[in-house]
Amino acid sequence: MTDPIAFDYDSAFSRNIGWVTQSEQAILKKSRVAIAGLGGVGGAHLLTLARLGISHFNIADFDDFDVHNLNRQAGAFMPFMGQPKIDTVAKLALDINPDMDLRRFPQGVKPENIDEFLRDVDVYVDGLDFFALPARRMVFAKCREKGIAALTAAPLGMGTAFLYFSPTGMSFEDYFKVDGHEPQEQYARFIAGLSPAMVQRDYLVAPEAVNFSEKRGPSTVMACDLCAGVMGTSVLKVLLGRGTIKAAPWGMHFDAYHQKLKLTWRPFGNSNPLQQLLLKFIRPKLRGRSDA
Repeated sequence: MTDPIAFDYDSAFSRNIGWVTQSEQAILKKSRVAIAGLGGVGGAHLLTLARLGISHFNIADFDDFDVHNLNRQAGAFMPFMGQPKIDTVAKLALDINPDMDLRRFPQGVKPENIDEFLRDVDVYVDGLDFFALPARRMVFAKCREKGIAALTAAPLGMGTAFLYFSPTGMSFEDYFKVDGHEPQEQYARFIAGLSPAMVQRDYLVAPEAVNFSEKRGPSTVMACDLCAGVMGTSVLKVLLGRGTIKAAPWGMHFDAYHQKLKLTWRPFGNSNPLQQLLLKFIRPKLRGRSDA
């Protein structure tokens, strides 16, 4: 019987060296990332960043795994059905790095714990459900108040749409402009802001799968994995100060189905004339599907 293999940080993440230096890996090791939402993209973000060697996380999620999560979510396996996502994904992350420091928020992110959730955090990674817009607005606003970089990568079709909100650049609210609108209009504005290029719109073959009144829509594992790759790279760049990363109103959309990369620039966010035209296209579709 062979002796168990002991965990060693330097050995575990030695294959990162070359793309990062030893001193940069040391920075990643001591950095702290907050992730709200551990479902489709959030769980993949945590495991990807854990394999990058980041060793300090604040994580939040209140949901349990169910069978409909199996098609895409990093912690969704039949033995874990009915178990809290936060405990399951945390265990997977600790199986990568047993020395990891994980602060858990099993009630999710709320006004009463938002300050503690963002305590000591260098970067915030958004993994909240599409429909959790009030919580998302709260977290992005608090990140700006605290000077924390906030990043989101949306799984759209078979691709990802990425936005970076710098603490000194355009804010989430200035970009999406959802304040004061009814929920349906807020969703329309969120979609338009996430995906100005709308690359994925022409291969949605079953539009009835999108139902805003029931707060559900289709998603693929390919999109979630692409989100994690883009997010991991972007977090690395922010933490190490390497290269450029364009902040909102710039956005990036990569669609693997069409093999297309689109960079978008929308000065004034959803007040931009192009966005106003896009909203006119989106609104009736949301109404039609929510009434179905």
